Amino acid sequence: MVRSSLCQVEIAHFKGSYKCVRPCAVYRMIMNMLCRVGQIRRCAASLSQTLNQVAASRQKHTLPDLTYDYGALEPHINAEIMQLHHSKHHATYVNNLNVTEEKYQEALAKGDVTAQVALQPALKFNGGGHINHTIFWTNLSPNGGGEPQGELMEAIKRDFGSFQKMKEKMSAATVAVQGSGWGWLGYEKESGRLRIAACANQDPLQGSTGLIPLLGIDVWEHAYYLQYKNVRPDYVKAIWNVINWENVSERLQIAKK
Repeated sequence: MVRSSLCQVEIAHFKGSYKCVRPCAVYRMIMNMLCRVGQIRRCAASLSQTLNQVAASRQKHTLPDLTYDYGALEPHINAEIMQLHHSKHHATYVNNLNVTEEKYQEALAKGDVTAQVALQPALKFNGGGHINHTIFWTNLSPNGGGEPQGELMEAIKRDFGSFQKMKEKMSAATVAVQGSGWGWLGYEKESGRLRIAACANQDPLQGSTGLIPLLGIDVWEHAYYLQYKNVRPDYVKAIWNVINWENVSERLQIAKK
């Protein structure tokens, strides 16, 4: 029961009866609750800021080191091309990708869908450039060339008839790329077979076709023009002499898992 409206008020129902407390106690309870809410909000804001900082630091991409000197692939690809291709062109994709991702994170935080959509082409172009070149450098070796061995060779014979036929088909698809782009040997996981495809610009193979990249040939002019001028077929013919078939075989094994 309520004894006095001046000294007590009913605020809560507890086990079927009313529990009475004084107005000053109610005030203290409310203030404590508000204080806790404020603390929770501050903690949440601090945690969100920390997570964003961690995410930003983890998303920083870097230019991968080469495992060979710029001149190691000569005479097939000269040192000047390799130096410019790696330290300038690939580095630009990496830097632009980092800048674009920072802008995208800001757009996400603001809920700015228009900005997110507008940044998609830059993410695709620079992200694809980074992905493609990172594969490309490992696909090449001063000790490369010749023919693949083991399971990769068997897969090539099964899917193309012979190694020579695969080379001819991939070379033709690569040379035929209009403008700039890449020729690829990829693995189709659903069928378990090797496929040849071409991608425009810096479109990544897996993101564009679903094929897992095994071997890529870059036919942007910066990859060959200083040495081969506009004769792309000569460049494509020469690059087979430095293909790292061990790396391609390793990629096939990983793709099949």
